Amino acid sequence: MKITWLGHSGFRIEIGDQILLVDPWMTGNPMFPAARRAEAVSGATHILITHGHGDHTGDTLELARELGVPVVGIYDLMNWWAETEGVKTVGFNKGGTVTLGDVRVTMVHAVHSSSISGQKEPIYTGSEAGFMIAHQGRTIYVTGDTDVMADMKVFNDLHTPEIGILCAGGHFTMDMRRAAYAAKTFFDFKTVIPCHYRTFPLLEQSAAVLKDSLPGVDVIEPQVLDPIIL
Repeated sequence: MKITWLGHSGFRIEIGDQILLVDPWMTGNPMFPAARRAEAVSGATHILITHGHGDHTGDTLELARELGVPVVGIYDLMNWWAETEGVKTVGFNKGGTVTLGDVRVTMVHAVHSSSISGQKEPIYTGSEAGFMIAHQGRTIYVTGDTDVMADMKVFNDLHTPEIGILCAGGHFTMDMRRAAYAAKTFFDFKTVIPCHYRTFPLLEQSAAVLKDSLPGVDVIEPQVLDPIIL
């Protein structure tokens, strides 16, 4: 399994026979080196979208057309894109599971908001979500943008994820302290990878609080396009 950070909340996840691009925002992302775009997206099989905000959907439609791959996410947004943008989509909803090759992806709840900017007002794009990505007994929990939720106990009971990709930058999502609380209260992670931080000065710049709060857990501060092998 190989997990590569694309900056902010974007990831390239190589798992089983799949190469999944999660929330690929590269154009305009101050953390992403534009010259390495081809490397980041090469061989992708699907694009997973947690919610409609531009810092998560940014390059999705362009990549879907360029690579000829389906976009996977909440039914409302997927149906709209299929009808208005002509891209291939796989729409499902919370509690549902889709099979992508030999990988199973279950959509789980998140607490945030989901919209795309319209000409005069926001266009709401269904509900925000997270994903459990599973292959051969190993599961990654991608939180999407969220705060701490008691639902997370249910997620652990049902999916027992060993890897947590946790939003932790604060202001728009839970911060490092709250992400640490979620991890130690509800999960038994072996590995935690923070995201949605360092992108802008408004967000947290260090994962030190997360690391200090989770002794015995491998908290990896990712570097853009530096693969993490697990």
